[in-house]
Amino acid sequence: MKDDLKLIVPDNFIDVGRKVNDHINELWDTSKNYMIDLDLPRFRNGEGKAVLQDSVRNQDVYIMPDVYNYDITYKFHGNIHHMAPDEHMQDIKRIINAMSGHAKKISLIMPMLYGARQDKRQLRECLDCAMFLQDMEKDGVKEIVSFDVHEPKVCNAIPNLPFSNSYATGELLLSLLENERPNIKNIFVVGPDEGARQRARFVADLLGEKIPFASFEKRRNWGKVENGGSPIEYHVFNGPDRLDGLDIIVPDDMIDSGGSLLDTAKQLKKKGAAHIYLMTTFGLFTEGVEKFDEYYQKGIIDRVYTTNLNYVPKGIIEREWYVNVDLSFKLANLVTNLNQGHSIRVMLSGADEAVEKIKKLGFYKYN
Repeated sequence: MKDDLKLIVPDNFIDVGRKVNDHINELWDTSKNYMIDLDLPRFRNGEGKAVLQDSVRNQDVYIMPDVYNYDITYKFHGNIHHMAPDEHMQDIKRIINAMSGHAKKISLIMPMLYGARQDKRQLRECLDCAMFLQDMEKDGVKEIVSFDVHEPKVCNAIPNLPFSNSYATGELLLSLLENERPNIKNIFVVGPDEGARQRARFVADLLGEKIPFASFEKRRNWGKVENGGSPIEYHVFNGPDRLDGLDIIVPDDMIDSGGSLLDTAKQLKKKGAAHIYLMTTFGLFTEGVEKFDEYYQKGIIDRVYTTNLNYVPKGIIEREWYVNVDLSFKLANLVTNLNQGHSIRVMLSGADEAVEKIKKLGFYKYN
């Protein structure tokens, strides 16, 4: 154990941060508070500042935010204003600046990477993710860890800065298998689009070589632009015509409004699927939650699994179809190993540990 570890967790991730602190104490058999008291006050005109209540001199500091938490509010010209990712991102820069260069090392553990869907340029577009990563390097961050990055190659923007991309797939799959047995038996894995085909194959491989997989393709109307992108007109399934009696696992990186996932679920049900389980790392649920209610009531979907790596409102967490998978122990494990200078390669995918547990549950099928 090292005595120089400090956690800085803004209010946008404080509940998970406290769990991480508790797990670190369990791992090291200590009873310390590794979290630094932090104030992020806002003035009524929208300006803000960061104030650290403890010293970080010669400390190994880990900043752990959820920049997609829209439940953080402040009074702006007399109105209640919900903070957006750009504002949370500015607070991270303020936190780093408040350290005044005294920290021995600054690492950023950002579960959902800021600007992750602005990772490539088409015509005259910005590159928010690349700019953010370069800003972090300029501001003195020495290592970045994120989860299920939309395009992992974005790390090419910071070739000299350690960048680790972790996955929650193993933990999500184990939670699903534990909760849904004995209902789930004849498993078939389906990627909701071309990009998720590799993810579907990974999930199938975790379950053994006898588990089949397939994927959909998105057909877009490139002549229209809606909400910043070309709308999806329909999905084409690159798999068998019938799925009678099969239990379908649909893995993806995130649920935004969920329209695309629900459309694939509807098509899978028409093909005879017995049960359909949606499984994503991030559940944003930007709109359309009522559609999930409807599809659950109609028996089109059985359950939706996401993690606590981003904010999900209590009203969604309490729904019968929703399961929130706690990743705080994995975060604590990552932090402690980085602090001790150990490799985190095995922890990034968690595949080896997941397979061993899947075998114990009796779901592993291999010749």
